[in-house]
Amino acid sequence: MVIEASTPNRMDLAGGTLDLYPLYLFEDWGLTLNAAIDLGSYVRLETRRDRRIHILSKDTGESASAPNLQTLPLGGKLDLIARALRFYKPRAGVNVITQNKAPHGSGLGSSSSLLIALSAAICRLNDQPYDAEFLVRNAADLEAQCIRVPTGKQDYYAAVHGGVNAIWFRVGLNEVEPLFAPEEVPELESRIILSFTGQSRFSGATNWDMMKAYIDGVPATRESMRNIKKTAVAMLEALRKWNWARFAELIGEEWNNRRRLADGVSTPRVEKVMEAAASAGATASKICGAGGGGAMITYAEPSSRAAVEQALTEAGAQILNYSIAREGLQVVEVSNQQSNLA
Repeated sequence: MVIEASTPNRMDLAGGTLDLYPLYLFEDWGLTLNAAIDLGSYVRLETRRDRRIHILSKDTGESASAPNLQTLPLGGKLDLIARALRFYKPRAGVNVITQNKAPHGSGLGSSSSLLIALSAAICRLNDQPYDAEFLVRNAADLEAQCIRVPTGKQDYYAAVHGGVNAIWFRVGLNEVEPLFAPEEVPELESRIILSFTGQSRFSGATNWDMMKAYIDGVPATRESMRNIKKTAVAMLEALRKWNWARFAELIGEEWNNRRRLADGVSTPRVEKVMEAAASAGATASKICGAGGGGAMITYAEPSSRAAVEQALTEAGAQILNYSIAREGLQVVEVSNQQSNLA
């Protein structure tokens, strides 16, 4: 039996960090806006006749193997995959093949989307029912075990649902509000350039710095967090009204708030790339994820897009060609000869 699953990654627009549990509860509720993108994650499960577990990451070249699930080692670069396999317990030995199209350390939620794809694939293999909240809850717990610091939840919702969404985090209930119909998405795509700064980041460490500063009562961190929430609410209204000028202004505001959260959110390289984009006509830029490097979104009117992309490239950034994913998680059973993996 062969199961394949695919999920989009995400580029966040506003309200990142407000998806961290229990940080959003400290602020009564949280709101995050993001867009799923087709630079996604893919998983292929192939059942075996024995109980052996074999894992291969096609994009990193990492692999692991064990005689059975119980002896599959934890730790190392494939720890998250191993933890998911141990938790969901595939009913047979399996070959697990994974691939992610986002650059390593991009801050686009690739490990989270891969975890959702793997979780759903094992559930299909086991004939185990699941829904979005089941997958998100388990993924958040498994990833926290892996990285040993608080983890956000917005990546999982983009992976499951696709599209452009407002994600509300409240006591006892998280809600996903779609913001664009499929035919409306190109209006946003034409205005957002996605690039990789060339500087990898680890969101867990940055998130912990922010969380610790908030709990310790650092005034600048608490004020910035509240401003991030206000900006997310304002951006939601701008997107509902298709007010692109206001949307662009709020991207810049979001970044100004975020860079004050903790040391290391911005870097000299990030500032250099952003300055290059601005000099070519970009209205605003912000780093995706927790900061410290990784991928960046840049707002530019369609008439300025080519010049801005050239400036970003000359500054050392890599333009990431993407489309907003109209669909989220996809799980299919295929024949042994077929493969949807790129």
